Amino acid sequence: MKTQLYPDRHVELVERCKLGERKAQYELYKLYSKAMFNICMRILNHMGEAEDALQEAFVDAFTNLHQFRQQSTFGAWLKQIVVNKAINHLRGRKVKLVEIEEFQETIEGSDSLADSFSLSESETTMEVERVRNAMLKLPDGYRVVLSLYLFEGYDHEEIGEVLGISETTSRTQYMRAKRRLVEMLGGSGH
Repeated sequence: MKTQLYPDRHVELVERCKLGERKAQYELYKLYSKAMFNICMRILNHMGEAEDALQEAFVDAFTNLHQFRQQSTFGAWLKQIVVNKAINHLRGRKVKLVEIEEFQETIEGSDSLADSFSLSESETTMEVERVRNAMLKLPDGYRVVLSLYLFEGYDHEEIGEVLGISETTSRTQYMRAKRRLVEMLGGSGH
């Protein structure tokens, strides 16, 4: 008997997809498409590109479903494909994710920035939308690192691997992005 490390409520659906059942594919798509589209939007900030990346990710996922060995949940496996597709689209824009001068950034003042993000539970609901909207105004490099770290739960080592940058650069980008976001949310208006 095979023990499954990560119980996945959609195992049966995934198995039916592996057998090429169209209805099961559609069910899986319906279950995950909204959340995965949101990931694409956070990374790309462009409706058309996000839709393209999402479709490509699902085509890839269904094509390579035989490689899914249930070592994680289907959602986690799919998310990895989605993030990679979205980042490929971003690269296609010839966007430079990291600017060299950002290496000179110091890490001082990071604690006070963390404090800026502490909100009471009642404030949190109102703030989430405001934070998301502000994030869309950030430069691509900042937005991607912040999204992967805050929303997708990637650590800096993983972000570095996905973006092809060093872990240190990911941390630096994150610090700068967070600082910029705090400034924007502070309503300084400059």
